[in-house]
Amino acid sequence: MTVLSASAFPEVAVRDRALRGEAAAFPLQADYGHGLYGADLDDGRPADLLDRLRVVPPVFMPRRLEKLIELGREPLPDDVDLRSRLGGFQAPYPLYVSAFGSTRVAGTGLGIAAARQAGALGLPLVIGENIVPVAGYGRIERTAQQSMLLERIEAYAAELPPGVGGVVVQQSTEDADAEVWNLVHSDPNVRPLLDSGRLGFELKVGQGAKPGLGGMTLVDSQTAERLGQSYSFGSASGADPDNILRSSSPGTFTADILASQVTLMRNNFPRCRVWVKLPPGRDVAAAAAVARDAGADAVTVDGAEGGTGWAPLSFLQHVGLPLGECLLRIGWSPDAGGTLLASGRMWEGSRAVKALALGAGGVGLGRAALLSADECGKTGLANLVHCLALELRMLVSALGKYAVTEIDRSDVWPLPSPAAAEPDRRGS
Repeated sequence: MTVLSASAFPEVAVRDRALRGEAAAFPLQADYGHGLYGADLDDGRPADLLDRLRVVPPVFMPRRLEKLIELGREPLPDDVDLRSRLGGFQAPYPLYVSAFGSTRVAGTGLGIAAARQAGALGLPLVIGENIVPVAGYGRIERTAQQSMLLERIEAYAAELPPGVGGVVVQQSTEDADAEVWNLVHSDPNVRPLLDSGRLGFELKVGQGAKPGLGGMTLVDSQTAERLGQSYSFGSASGADPDNILRSSSPGTFTADILASQVTLMRNNFPRCRVWVKLPPGRDVAAAAAVARDAGADAVTVDGAEGGTGWAPLSFLQHVGLPLGECLLRIGWSPDAGGTLLASGRMWEGSRAVKALALGAGGVGLGRAALLSADECGKTGLANLVHCLALELRMLVSALGKYAVTEIDRSDVWPLPSPAAAEPDRRGS
């Protein structure tokens, strides 16, 4: 073999692809189900918009004067009200736990631990797509995978205080064939959440880590044979024949299809909240407007920084808009109706405040929630949330405001204009 070297060129990556072929398009298969993946922000490129923004308190604070008169003393960070309404649910903080999906890293005790702590905290909990169909195709009987979904719901509900929180169950295109929403809606174990107005369903249009692609998971050869023509199967498994890539369709959407599906959800499940999750596409503003106008209680935008259990490396690094750009393009106003929710590398207070300043009503904890549960299964997520709440109170107080709902664009700098682009009307 001739020994070659190439400066200023991804030599290691090229050699890896030459060695492993299609498998090199993905993270190492040995990490599947045990790793958390997202965009690499330490690769020399500029930080994303939310990282570049700064929170900028004013000198003159008339709202602080109003609070001083109300309290009869100088106001403090503890006087900041963090209570929020997220997609029709009451929450003690502008935080929710976003979906983990069905990979082993979430299907172990970590998902249950996070659900239990989210319930005790009163945070809304989203339960990810692909949990039921991953065990088969069509209407699923009670399987270990379905039990995983119900176990999360039951662990959450057992700890949930009155009047706050709620469970939101995702359904993607492949989930629809398993009738996930109908299974959950008709389950007697979920009835207390339904009766108390704390059950919701989320239509998953896409994901930040792989916009334009559907669910991906690794299965053994027997599972691949059983699923037959229902999915696409690839060879991104290296030399392991029992580690086969299974891909599903993300579904086909136009403005009319999205609006119709939201209307159908509202008609079929009138007692449930309706959420829509969008990928970071270039027309995300138009999609958010369609979902909102059709009556969605919440629209979640998952920025390109969003984590995933499994996605091609090229998508993690190069596909989709950053979360900050999505929020700028959407331009959600407080009187728009419904709630705009944001997810993608949320783990500390300043990033959350910046997202709120750009129009979000709440932010989702995904990888951060799982990592916290992994660090301490009984209190890790609670500790993280309490730290976030402290940072939020200090930041909002520093801005001279005393309700988290008062944050707006004037509180951050610099604020660029959204990228100038003609709306893409093809297929709409």
